[in-house]
Order: sequence, then structure tokens, then C-alpha cells
Amino acid sequence: MTVGVGSSVKAVAFSSDNRLIVSGSDDKSVRVWDASTGETLKVLKGHTEYVLSVAFSSNDSRIVSGSADTSVRVWDASTGEALKVLEGHTRHVWSVAFSSDDSRIISGSLDKSVRVWDASTGEMLKVLEGHTDHVSSVAFSSDDSRIVSGSFDKSVRVWDASTGETLKVLEGHDGYVWSVAFSSDDSRIVSGLFNKSVRVWDASTGETLKVLVGHTGYVRSVAFSSDDSRIVSGSVDKSVRVWDASTGKTLKVLKGHTGYVCSVAFSSDDSRIVSGSDDKSVRVWDASVGKMLEALEGHTDDVISVAFSSDDSRIVSGSDDKSVRVWDASTGKTLKVLKGHTDYVRSVAFSSDDSRIVSGSDDKSVRVWDASVGKMLKALEGHTDDVISFSSDDSHVVSGSADKSVRVWDALTGETLKVLEGHSGGVWSVAFSSDDSRIVSGSFDKSVRVWDASTGETLKVLEGHSGGVLSVAFSSNDSRIVSGSADKSLRVWDASTGETLKVLEGHTNTVRAVAFSNDDSRIVSASFDKSVRVWDASTGEMLKGHTDYVRSVAFSSDDSRIVSGSKDKSVRVWDASTSNTLKMLNAYTEPAAFSVDGRHAAADSKHLWTSLRYVRQKTVDSSGYHRHTGWLLSPQGEHHLMFVPLTAELPDSSNILTLPQSYAASVDFTSSTLGSEWCNCFSS
Repeated sequence: MTVGVGSSVKAVAFSSDNRLIVSGSDDKSVRVWDASTGETLKVLKGHTEYVLSVAFSSNDSRIVSGSADTSVRVWDASTGEALKVLEGHTRHVWSVAFSSDDSRIISGSLDKSVRVWDASTGEMLKVLEGHTDHVSSVAFSSDDSRIVSGSFDKSVRVWDASTGETLKVLEGHDGYVWSVAFSSDDSRIVSGLFNKSVRVWDASTGETLKVLVGHTGYVRSVAFSSDDSRIVSGSVDKSVRVWDASTGKTLKVLKGHTGYVCSVAFSSDDSRIVSGSDDKSVRVWDASVGKMLEALEGHTDDVISVAFSSDDSRIVSGSDDKSVRVWDASTGKTLKVLKGHTDYVRSVAFSSDDSRIVSGSDDKSVRVWDASVGKMLKALEGHTDDVISFSSDDSHVVSGSADKSVRVWDALTGETLKVLEGHSGGVWSVAFSSDDSRIVSGSFDKSVRVWDASTGETLKVLEGHSGGVLSVAFSSNDSRIVSGSADKSLRVWDASTGETLKVLEGHTNTVRAVAFSNDDSRIVSASFDKSVRVWDASTGEMLKGHTDYVRSVAFSSDDSRIVSGSKDKSVRVWDASTSNTLKMLNAYTEPAAFSVDGRHAAADSKHLWTSLRYVRQKTVDSSGYHRHTGWLLSPQGEHHLMFVPLTAELPDSSNILTLPQSYAASVDFTSSTLGSEWCNCFSS
């Protein structure tokens, strides 16, 4: 199983009953997952910096997390409520653990100390001092009498957990100690090292028993199996290794992660291994055969549009990766990947009987698909610019385009029935009324237009927005229209008179998507401010979770769930009443780093990359549409990397520039065909 998180996963752990997995990430959140289905059960928010370590209590009722915000937090594993905030460390908390009786918590920090806390009251009981550099890892012995800690001072220390006295200093490492763990019988200690090796120690004498060699990058995490027969290790070489703890022989090499592996753990029955990586995924493996058990994979670029099927069993999504995906709404599994578009997919929808899917794309076409088999039934062509939006009543399809027109099509034959003209900017959103008699459209010309669907006549021009209108929808009784705009507001209009009934303000950036609930009591909106808001006449509730622009939202037919799609490449399913995330469908790849002067790629002491992510630079034209300039930018858009002619075919599905393996650590572009002029392509 591969579960997409959205940021680098720094820590993972199984619950004692193996039903749950907890992970900590660079997105500052702690996530609880169903270990069988990969479903997100809880997202615990409160930390203000990266979460570097997580652990369950032995009875699985609580979770402890350590963060770069210098705090340790204790959470209720069932409700997600923050129970305690333990403060005292002065730098990042890299490692946390419960005692086996759950009465105490230990933490290790970059402030060089190990701290012991009362897990119930949050009181600091002990400060263990002796390390002369960062403490990277801590663990209790199974009887809670001892604590082991690993440090960047190249030592492992064993402490008396009651008195705080140093019992043993295990020396002999020739590099930083990244991870430590006791065997279940407390007779041995395992440590993972910067020198790429794993060491096994006699916990009583401090003698080195074994040195396990095989990794080609430093070892970030280690753990014993519960029967102490095996050791698992995770490394920056992107692999997970399973070792025979007695002989030191490599039993399995688990490959699949595309970023370095930060955390590993066995399930309590030793049948599975969980690993967390900087490739933003959590993977679950069969510990015996080394096989990945299941893959929940998804879009490789921004998710632009999402919609439920009428029976709420499926979700369809469209993405900048040029594909349309059909998902099982309960399990999060990908059912179909519909390929055929040659540019970004801007809009998707099911037909009312759920037998067909229609999609609109920047390739200027509208495509109709068989929802069961994924076969393309029709390609509707005629727009002279990108198709940004469409709607369908099963017999007809209406589409809006950057060419400023609205087109009505016969859904069966693909024939153009009407071309509705009047907007002076690109048409970003269109929708049919429920009785199919009217069409509403929103344009970058700041107006909303209501059209007679039969004659193509303009019935109303709704004006009031001070920015482009990016989304429109009718209420289910067709009496009202809601619109979302670049002016950060939503407007509710009387569909007959064109009068403004409400102006809903609160978003702090462009409102990209709007929809009525089926009973018309609520409106949901999604914004580039990364929030989803649910509104009634007087108040609004905001759902949080996406880490980048939210571009599309929709209610399920029974109004119990909301689905949203984001630039963070994920599709989220929400409980409309509680605001909880029910499901997150995604997958990611990790961007590489560039040197400051632009001459070298992918080189620092912690990262050895063989491929580099880029994004295309875009500008907004007079129609309000984002067009490519030709420049390739570094992932965050801060540096210009290379200019590529607009006619060139680029691999948008991965957005990765692959470098020769021999140059993985350092690539000097001054010796390439661009010569010394490469530096002029880079702005720092």
C-alpha cells in the first residue's frame, strides 16, 4: 500500500493491534490511517513546524508527537483532540516514545538533551544531559528501567530511567548516530549510522556484536522485530532492508520509494513493515516476501476538477497530468484512468445515470467517456481555444472556452447545436438549470450571463463582481445563482430578476469553485486561500486540510460529503457536518534541489538526486487564461532553469528532468551545450 500525504513523511508507527498507522510530516500535521484500506481517519493539527517523530501508547489510546516547533504533543487517538503540550526543549524534538506502561514519555532534541515527562500531567520529571551534540533518537527498554539515546556526537548512551544516571556509553561509531532501538528482551541495542552501516550492541557490556553493511546511503531508522530475529532499516539510498539479527545477513531489500526513507517499523505480529519517506508516501510491505501489499496511487499534477457520481459510489477527477481518474469513493482506490486528452483537463462530470463521463481540456476538446470501461465515446471539437468548463444534461453538453464563447452540443452525435456569444473575456464556468431551459456562464469579463438554452438568447447580464468570475451554479430549484470571483467574494443572485441577494465575504484569495447543496440550504466554496467554506445565510464554516490552492468542490447527492480538488495534487472527501477529512486520494514525487548559483543541480550533504522537478511559468492573458511563457522554473517558482520553445513536447505528467546517473551528485551545466550562458537562465 502506498498512501500519499502531500509532504515529506518524517516518522511512522503501527498501533499495537496493527489496525492503525500514524505518520508525521513536513506539512506540520500528524495523520492516522487505516492500515488495511489506506483511508485517512484523522488529521491532527496543532504543531507549527515539521513533525519529526510519532508513537502510539501501548494501549493505542494516545499518540505522542515531537516537532521542529520544540514541543511534544499528546493526542487522543480516537478523537484527535490535543491532550497535552509538553514544553521545555529549546530546539527541534527529533524523537519521542512512550514507556510500556504509558505513564512516561521520553524525548530527544537538537538541544542535546533527553527529557522524561509525566504522560498524564505533562510535568517534566528528568533532564538527561551528557550528549555533546544533537540527540536524534530515544527509546525505552521493554521493562522501562533503561533509556537508550543516539546522538550526532557519534555515541549511544544507556541511562537509568529512574535516576537519570548514565549507565553505559557505547562508542566506536565513526559517524552520526541517526536511530537506536532496544531488542524486545532488552539484551541488544541496534543503531543506524551516517557511515551507511547498522550496528548491533550488547546492551549490558557495550560490546559491538555485529556490523551490518549493505546500504549505500546513511541509515535514518532502525527497529527490531518483536521476536528479535530480524532488524529493519531505512536509508537515504531510498531502500528498506531486512536483516537476520543473528548472522547480519541481508534477507530482503524493499525498493519502491523515490525519496530517502526516514522511518521504519514492524507490525506487532511481524508480518508487515511500514516505511515513511521524503517522497511524501507511506508504504506497507509484506515482511516475509518483501512485496508492497497494495498501491493507492493518483494524479501526478494539480487536480483541477472533481465530481461525485449520482449514487455517490464514485468520484471523477481531472488533472494537469492530462488524465481523468475514476475513484472508488469508499476505499480511495483508482478504478479507471482515462487517457486521451493532450493538455490539462479543466472540468469533469458524470451523466445523471452515471454511465458516461464528460471532460473538458486545454487541448480545446470536450470528450465523452464510457464510465464503466473507460472507453472514449466522442471527442467534441470546435472551440478555437482551451475548454475551461462544461455542463451536461445527458442529451446536451454545454462548454465554455477561453475563446469567449459558450457552445451547446448534442451529447450523442457530437454536433454543435448553438454558439452563444456575448462575453468579452474567457468563459470560466457554465451550468444548466435543473429543467435544462437556461444556461448560466461566468467570465473573466467580470459578468455572469443567463441564456435561453433553446434559442441562445441572452436573458440576463448579472454585474457586480470587480474581478473575473471563475465559477457559477444554479440552486436546485433554479431560483438562485451563486458565483465565485477573483475579487475574493461569492454573490448570490435572483435568477429571474438578476438582483444581488447576498455578497458572501471571508475568503482571502480568488474563489475558484462554488456549489449549492441539494436542499439549497448551504453553499460550498473553494479558494486559492487553501480553504473550503460552507455558508448559510448568516455564518460560514471553513474546512481545512489542503496545502495549496483549492480549485474545485462538489456536494454528494445526499449532502453528507463534500469532495475537493487542489493544486496540492490531492482529492479530498469531507464530512459536510463535522468538517473531518474522510479520504485523501493522491500520490507525489519529491522535488530536487538546485545550487544557489545555478551551475549545479541536486547536490548537498543530505540529498543525492538523479532527477529534478520543474514547473512551467505561466502568465495571465487578456482573457484571464494562464498561458505558458516557455520558461521552466524550480519547484517553488523562485528560479528560472531553462527556456523551452512552446512547440516542444514536455513530459507534463511527471515534470521531471532526468539527469545521467554518473552526474547524480553534481551536474555542471556550464559544460553543457548552453555553456556559460546557463547562469543567465537562473535568477536567485
